Amino acid sequence: MAELKRTGLYDLHVGLGAKMVPFAGYEMPVQYPMGVMKEHLHCRAEAGLFDVSHMGQVILRPKGDMDALVAGLEAMMPVAVAGLPEGRQRYGLFTNEAGGIIDDLMFANRGDHWLLVVNAGCKEGDIAHMRARLADVAEVIEVTDRGLLAVQGPGAEDAISGMIHSVMAMRFMDVITANSVFGELWISRSGYTGEDGFEISVPTAGVNGLAKALLAHPAVKPIGLGARDSLRLESGLCLYGHDMDEGVTPIEAGLSWAIQKSRRIGEKAGGFPGADVILAQLADGPARMRVGLQPEGRAPMREGVELFDQAEGGAAVGRITSGGFGPSVEMPIAMGYVPRALAADGTQLWGEVRGKRLPVSVVPLPFRPSNYKR
Repeated sequence: MAELKRTGLYDLHVGLGAKMVPFAGYEMPVQYPMGVMKEHLHCRAEAGLFDVSHMGQVILRPKGDMDALVAGLEAMMPVAVAGLPEGRQRYGLFTNEAGGIIDDLMFANRGDHWLLVVNAGCKEGDIAHMRARLADVAEVIEVTDRGLLAVQGPGAEDAISGMIHSVMAMRFMDVITANSVFGELWISRSGYTGEDGFEISVPTAGVNGLAKALLAHPAVKPIGLGARDSLRLESGLCLYGHDMDEGVTPIEAGLSWAIQKSRRIGEKAGGFPGADVILAQLADGPARMRVGLQPEGRAPMREGVELFDQAEGGAAVGRITSGGFGPSVEMPIAMGYVPRALAADGTQLWGEVRGKRLPVSVVPLPFRPSNYKR
């Protein structure tokens, strides 16, 4: 068993009374004394501080022509890179030759370079993948001297703007660089909770000071992985390794919205790994689809529960990939994959829990509308 890594905020988490658990090779806080339910509701009502320093930060710097780097990155995913203005970021997906998702990520145009934020469990593979594919056009630099914080919730802007006034002018998916007493900050406005929020990359030397300054704001409380998971589930957002992986295509995962028209038709269509599979599914529809699921009653259905199209007998038709209780919507919620013929809202299914089949209905995603600043 490899020794678990720690982020620069480990001692702060412990001092705040966090329960630490293994996650993606790190010791991370799953909850604080307030508890998952109250942390979740606090983030929806005010603002939550998340340590996401375990995620990978990667700089792509051109070896020569920037256009060559852009073309190389665009050849790795079905998402448009060319044309993204400086100071903006976009959601991206690395795909394999079968159309499966290697990882999902955020990439930002920072003028003379690009900044990518990738999933913690995938970062070593992603960096090797980029170094192999972009060897001739880009220097692929893993950022190891910075922490990464997220501040999410309707009070996030107020909590940060007292220190960094320029965040008030930011829109959803903007990125800026700001000077501070904690060092140069790389700030984006997006998030993984469905709420307005910001991600702040901060030099390692300043990460504790920034976290403590944010927590000094009356609206901000520390939030662990437990509430992070329930927040993203209510918002209908995928978790890599659960709702998507190398065996799931972006179309099956319900991520068609991330594939711009320019990558579907015209001179820039295709040209990415798995294009034949993905473009065919865009045209004809996938055989299976990720859907929202609402179990009857109050008992959640968790990841791994098999789904059936009848109350007794027959083979499983699908499986739940994420499930739990939604504190804001006050009911059990889940997501999973079912055949397209069973993916219509209102379809009645049954989930098998401890040998007993219980009713569950297909419902629209997200379970709760998002509140991004457009």
